[in-house]
Amino acid sequence: MNPVLLDTGPIVALLDRTQQSHRRCASFLAKLDAPLVTCEAAVAEACYLLRQVPDAVAAVLDNVESGDFLIPYRLTGRAATLAKLMKKYADRPMDFADACLVDMATELGCGRILTLDADFRFYRWGRNRPFELLLDL
Repeated sequence: MNPVLLDTGPIVALLDRTQQSHRRCASFLAKLDAPLVTCEAAVAEACYLLRQVPDAVAAVLDNVESGDFLIPYRLTGRAATLAKLMKKYADRPMDFADACLVDMATELGCGRILTLDADFRFYRWGRNRPFELLLDL
């Protein structure tokens, strides 16, 4: 089964009920029948953004520990590729977590992504393949 890439926005929306996209993300995830894969950069970003929400950071880490959020991506040996991606998309500008997710899509051969970031309409993975955005933006 093809995995679904998980960006920071849906993690935050899922765990912060005050977020505008909370219900939409929770509803989508309740129906999803595919593994969620993300990167440490997205987890770190989510933890930072959720630092004021009681128990949210612990919930993010619990999802990683339980295997609900899988982290197959490793930065070692990928830094030059990430730098090239961030330079290529400097006009957006692409952040580090987004670069990791684009690179991970190429590594995994899968461009289905759960994101709230419209920049993924412009980013390309593999050899210029568009992402399949699973939430309407």
